[in-house]
Amino acid sequence: MVASPAFTETSNGYLGTSDGAGDLNQHFRLTTRYSSAPQGTVVQTGRLPLTGLADSRHVTLALGFAAAESPALNMAKASLKVGFDRVSDQYANGWDQYLRSLRDPPVSLRTTDLRKLYAVSAMVLAASEDKTYRGAFVASPSMPWAFGTGLINPSCIYHSVWSRDTYEIVTALIVEGDVTGGERALDFLFNFQQKPDGSFSQNSKVDGTPVFGSLQLDEVADPIILSYHLGRKDATTWRQHVKPAADFLVHFVSSDGYPAPYTPQERWEEQSGYSPSTIASEIAGLVCAADIAQVNGDAASAQLYLATADSWRSQLEKWTATQNGPYRPLPYYVRLTKDGNANAGTTYGLANGGPSRMDQRAVADASFLELVRLGIKPASDRVIINSLQVVDAQVGVTTPNGMFWHRYNNDGYGETSTGAPWFLTAPDTLTTHGRLWPIFAGERGEYDLAAHHVFEAKTHLLAIWRTANEGYLLSEQVWDDQPPSGQPSFAVGTGTTSATPLAWEHAQFIRLAFDIAAGRLLEQPAIVARRYLQHRSGNPGH
Repeated sequence: MVASPAFTETSNGYLGTSDGAGDLNQHFRLTTRYSSAPQGTVVQTGRLPLTGLADSRHVTLALGFAAAESPALNMAKASLKVGFDRVSDQYANGWDQYLRSLRDPPVSLRTTDLRKLYAVSAMVLAASEDKTYRGAFVASPSMPWAFGTGLINPSCIYHSVWSRDTYEIVTALIVEGDVTGGERALDFLFNFQQKPDGSFSQNSKVDGTPVFGSLQLDEVADPIILSYHLGRKDATTWRQHVKPAADFLVHFVSSDGYPAPYTPQERWEEQSGYSPSTIASEIAGLVCAADIAQVNGDAASAQLYLATADSWRSQLEKWTATQNGPYRPLPYYVRLTKDGNANAGTTYGLANGGPSRMDQRAVADASFLELVRLGIKPASDRVIINSLQVVDAQVGVTTPNGMFWHRYNNDGYGETSTGAPWFLTAPDTLTTHGRLWPIFAGERGEYDLAAHHVFEAKTHLLAIWRTANEGYLLSEQVWDDQPPSGQPSFAVGTGTTSATPLAWEHAQFIRLAFDIAAGRLLEQPAIVARRYLQHRSGNPGH
């Protein structure tokens, strides 16, 4: 770090033992000066020649990064020489140029503030891409809660890449016009596809190194769907990437003997079982894979994928829609079943300090809406409509900013009752409390659009916009109807201390805005909708 005017004193010490802050606190001046602190938690202290007089009130700081000391210093000095105004102008011009390369804000964004959120959302997505490992889009640049205090080292788990989050981001990049960015993201996923089985890791660092070791089958299906959306149907993509992933889905059997579409983890990364949202992605992925197989002359694979997808679709309700659960109306989709029997009272433990034994029929979750969004079930489906009423009653909350939903009842992934950060807790402690997720307003808006409820879809878009903070950033969660008391900053329907900005949330806002303008779900795979929503006979292939 260098300064203009230059530092008059500097010291580089270790936190708590030789740092300048401790020296100043004790002696009100630097009594020792260390030129270097090579390894450890370093505190750097610098004194500037500012006096407060008219000609000595301003300073410019420049921070340079490099692999070694000398080039880092040169980088910082070069930046300082250019001057702040010019660097700032170049920075702003770069973003202006990027925004001009995108499509204009959709007509659904009628006000200046809505268009500002669109611009910021587009920039959040672009900024979420690593600049060394291109195509690696992280979930969030933030470090919320315990993740900022060393729970995950050396960086926060939100700095990882998920193929599910990447799918959400890429579908937004496509509709806003940054197809090249979407191509880079898919290439990143393909470059680090697991070999030889064709699966994808739960998440990875930006260099592709896996972080967590579980498997989520929706994350195996999502890159296939992106291949379809991006028109990647060439022989290499088919042979090296799509076919291995699709074959993995068809033939997967879990370590405890359950075959796909059973998944070792669903999209909340906490439970194994038969999940409506995961199965939706798997079915859509196989139908998209069949289309790519046909283009490449592999009729046998295409037939296998379609037969498997049709079979899974025919068993969806048996696996995931209970007819004897505790809520009404019946039947309705549950979060997941552990055993594929939606009428069994099988229990499982909720994560994040939640109940250790919950009847699987009593856990409500709106993730079933993926069945509609991906073109597998019509919006008018009776079980879908029943399930909407159940989730509204069990996990929905109306706030001054609009209606939002919890992930599921008794979710513990959020702050404590006092507003203190989330941290790991033991089962049945109920210490932490998951709040409302604005992404569900986006998913509900997409459902409403599919159901031709355009006004309601617009209402959900506005609800997301109202949760934005003063910098137009969207958070992972907003406060529910039981926020910490006595805290004016914890207003119901406003952002919590969760990950902010969340790339998925900004992508959801962009996607819904363009969907509303188009009057349809632009991210819905047409090949899936044609098979399951537009056929005229009982044969889904017609």
